[in-house]
Amino acid sequence: MLTRIDPVQNMRRFYRLELSADLFGGVHLTREWGRIGTRGQSLTRWYETEAEATGFAELTLNAKRRRGYEIIR
Repeated sequence: MLTRIDPVQNMRRFYRLELSADLFGGVHLTREWGRIGTRGQSLTRWYETEAEATGFAELTLNAKRRRGYEIIR
């Protein structure tokens, strides 16, 4: 879970990445984003291997961190 909060710009955003295995050996990467306190939007993509899904998740995570998002644990 990532957040980007800037009170000056009235910005309160979240971004979430979730990996989950399916019954056919593939992996689903679900991305959710929006304003904190709302349902937001989501997009799920299927990958054949966990390595592919993890690679794309890492690219996305790095891009979001460059844009000012911080990891929430």
